[in-house]
Amino acid sequence: MRKPRRTIGPALLLRGLTVDRRRPDLDSLARETDPERFVWRVLPHTARSFAASIVVLPADQARAAAVAYLYCRMLDSYEDLISDPATCSEELNRFADRFEPGTPGAPTEIPEAHARDAGDRVSILLISRCRLVDAVFRSFSPTVQRQISNLVRSMADGMIWSTEAFNRQGGVLINREQLAHYCRNVMGYPALFTLSQVAGDELPDRAREDAFLVSEMIQLANMSRDIERDLERGVSYHPALKPYLGRSGFDPEARPVVRDVREAYLAMALDRVPAYRRLYEGLGLGGTAPVRIAAVLMLLFTDLHYRGCALKTGHSPWPGPSGRLQVIAKSLPSTVSRAWAGRTIREVESDFLGARIGLPGDPGQNGLPESSWTVPAGA
Repeated sequence: MRKPRRTIGPALLLRGLTVDRRRPDLDSLARETDPERFVWRVLPHTARSFAASIVVLPADQARAAAVAYLYCRMLDSYEDLISDPATCSEELNRFADRFEPGTPGAPTEIPEAHARDAGDRVSILLISRCRLVDAVFRSFSPTVQRQISNLVRSMADGMIWSTEAFNRQGGVLINREQLAHYCRNVMGYPALFTLSQVAGDELPDRAREDAFLVSEMIQLANMSRDIERDLERGVSYHPALKPYLGRSGFDPEARPVVRDVREAYLAMALDRVPAYRRLYEGLGLGGTAPVRIAAVLMLLFTDLHYRGCALKTGHSPWPGPSGRLQVIAKSLPSTVSRAWAGRTIREVESDFLGARIGLPGDPGQNGLPESSWTVPAGA
């Protein structure tokens, strides 16, 4: 087994900030033959703000997290781009089976015609170049390989559940419990994997539950960002949008409901921020600079999204960094100051809880009734 090269976090962080995700150089990515270079070059195209939190980790942990994330992204691509539920479930299961004993086989490629935008084309290219990611995977210890294999299987099983639920329920999830279950499937297991890499020990039950709550907070950001796009592809994570499936989320009739659903996601997410601090403090994640800054970056990027989400729903956003560069700048003192990192995490928690979005009496809330979260499966 060849000894892995150490990564250079600042260089990779800068590369991620300068990547143009709307116009990716697909030809250049397709020509890349070095496995590790391919992993680091494609990561910022697929991971968005997550890439920043990955590349600042210690080298071995960053490499494992990057490979694990890319495999999860491939699973997500099958779920997003294969419309037939039975075929989708079959391909998800087949991808997870690749990690059974023996050399992983080639995954099923997704036809280029399935792509809807540049991000989809990168995802399709990633699957077609999976052998390069596999080469880095094979450089890991048996323990890390097994952890990644278990992650892929858990996430695939969760996505198979959601594929069947969407199909059975006419394209929607029907209540908060299903929504939370979905978030834990697609974000919770990756969160547990990453924590297992940086914390080292088996997580206590309370920390596992907090990790799942944090995964809900983060995944709700993805959902709130993509409401309109998901509607067009016939999917919604909130039953109130079922009448508008397949239509544009910018349709005049749909827009008020989209706004209310986005606000409902926002309120649900803001309520979960205390779990982030409990996890950070309880596992001692502030003990080393790379893990500390990764934790701060993740929370500040999440905060940046939700301040924008507040603005979209007619609320006044709370103060904070105005863009990606400002997020990086605010996080940098965390590399030398554990106190700064802890204070920043507590400040974000205070801002989230102080926003009080979605509470009774909130003057900006049109208000989805509580009953809107639950509809009969056959409705």
